[in-house]
Amino acid sequence: MTQITANLPLLGFAAWSGTGKTTLLEAMLPKLVARGIRVAVIKHAHHNFDIDKEGKDSYRLRKAGAAQMLISSRYRRAMVTETPDEEATLPQLIAQLDQTQLDLILVEGFKQLHFPKIELHRQEVGKPWLHPEDSNIIAVAANVPVETHLPTLDINDLDQITDFVAEFAQNSQRQPESVQSLSCSDVDASGMLSVAQGLEQILSQLSAPQEQVSVALEQALGQIVAQDILSPVNVPQHTNSAMDGYAIRGDDLDRDHYQVIGQVMAGHCFDQPLEPGQAVRIMTGAPVPQHADTVIMREQASQTGDIVTFDRTMGAIRQGQNVRQAGEDLALGQVAVAAGTKITAPELGMIASLGLDTVSIRPPLKVAIFSTGDEVQAPGEAQKSNCIYDSNRYTLTAMLKKAGCEVVDMGIIEDSEETLTSTLLQAAEQADMILSSGGVSVGDADYIKTVLSQLGAINFWRINMRPGRPLAFGQIQGIPFFGLPGNPVAVMVTFLQFVEPALRKMQGMTDWQPTVFNAIAEQPLRSRPGRTEYSRGFYSIDTNGRLVVRSTGKQGSGILRSMSEANCLIEILPEQPGIEVGESVRVIPLTDRL
Repeated sequence: MTQITANLPLLGFAAWSGTGKTTLLEAMLPKLVARGIRVAVIKHAHHNFDIDKEGKDSYRLRKAGAAQMLISSRYRRAMVTETPDEEATLPQLIAQLDQTQLDLILVEGFKQLHFPKIELHRQEVGKPWLHPEDSNIIAVAANVPVETHLPTLDINDLDQITDFVAEFAQNSQRQPESVQSLSCSDVDASGMLSVAQGLEQILSQLSAPQEQVSVALEQALGQIVAQDILSPVNVPQHTNSAMDGYAIRGDDLDRDHYQVIGQVMAGHCFDQPLEPGQAVRIMTGAPVPQHADTVIMREQASQTGDIVTFDRTMGAIRQGQNVRQAGEDLALGQVAVAAGTKITAPELGMIASLGLDTVSIRPPLKVAIFSTGDEVQAPGEAQKSNCIYDSNRYTLTAMLKKAGCEVVDMGIIEDSEETLTSTLLQAAEQADMILSSGGVSVGDADYIKTVLSQLGAINFWRINMRPGRPLAFGQIQGIPFFGLPGNPVAVMVTFLQFVEPALRKMQGMTDWQPTVFNAIAEQPLRSRPGRTEYSRGFYSIDTNGRLVVRSTGKQGSGILRSMSEANCLIEILPEQPGIEVGESVRVIPLTDRL
């Protein structure tokens, strides 16, 4: 948990774009300063920005490659830091403030995070209320009446809002311990969910299927068994020989020789009971005669006429040897294949061995997929300026088919409320699950969140992992919906960590878990402490017989080649600041999953 090292009041303003957060802050700040309250403001921008003008020395030096640029004058100073890999968290930003010179920190943006906020709402913006879904909102400022137990303010009454903020600051200063707990609620890497928490919440909202259909055995490969398959017979059906040889009685082992009274082949039987001193030549799989319970292998026997002797120097003869008992593999009524099992070659053969030519399975799940964004175009077209080719639908299609699903491809969806609404409604009618890629990051077009919230119940999460931090999950008219990131590698990683476990539960596979094992790192692997890191890797067996792993190179979320060359994900856990050469690290094989 990232601690904020000051007992300063922290208050945010949560609102949809167009509500006027900056305008309100700009008007309120002089009033707070006039009351002697020293204020710092942290603003979250969803886009690239510059605070210096093009052509100025500081701008030129930063553009030339300075990772940090400190600008200072008699009146003010500013530090500009490049963050190409990942933006700073709110605790990191607060830590950069000189908190000894402040009484209050106001935050504009970061509305997904957990710290006290005032919701700003204007009816004309046409967006839904935030406070029903955000327990951190402590008051609502609006221009329309609202039914809530929270304090309500008039968004157009600047003095009223200023009074509330000033009282919040003063009360918090009088209660430093409670302020500390509020200020530090931006924890777990800025209020993100852990991978385990996200998966737990997803699986808790899904249920196992009830539908089942009967299909011919030839069509069952890769499908999920709907109900326990019970053996209608003993397997093997009869007590039989495990090898070619001679069958004798187990209570008659000490003779020097035996009289051979017959022969039994597989598929036939010897219908006379075996008497002491007698033997029957028998083939592998043939049922042993009545009273016989022991078989001596042919290589140990020597037959002359109808007399057979056994070379005991080749091995002792024990009662019951080389005989398979009836029902030894499966007893009558025993579960042969359990419900929820994926039918692979062994299961297919076992079901066939029971004499069954049909099997009851779960109908394959239908999953609707689409990509979002005006910048996304289909392969095969002439590439347009500032556009990218859509790879996500192709990787998702392959991964879904690998998981035994049918794919409903909805194509590329333009950035408009009407198109997205229509697509989601069509998808909900045709599919058992909906997947989109792109458009779920904090700061993406507000209409996406608006449309999703209008059609169902959707949570927008930031998962404490890399790659794949933004994730949306919920229901569209009762159909599970996943909004995956737009970066190609992030799409695959979030699919593996969240979507596939959800699919397996919906397919009826109970307690499904991916294969995970440990390997020795052949190179240093870096990660941010407190975050789960997934690097693309390649594992192998070294000359000492150890399982070793290395990364596939550059790990950017858009570098598809790193995934193509990988045969595993290297999972660096939150408690690990990094992995040194020779240390053990978790490895998730990708075989049969991509």
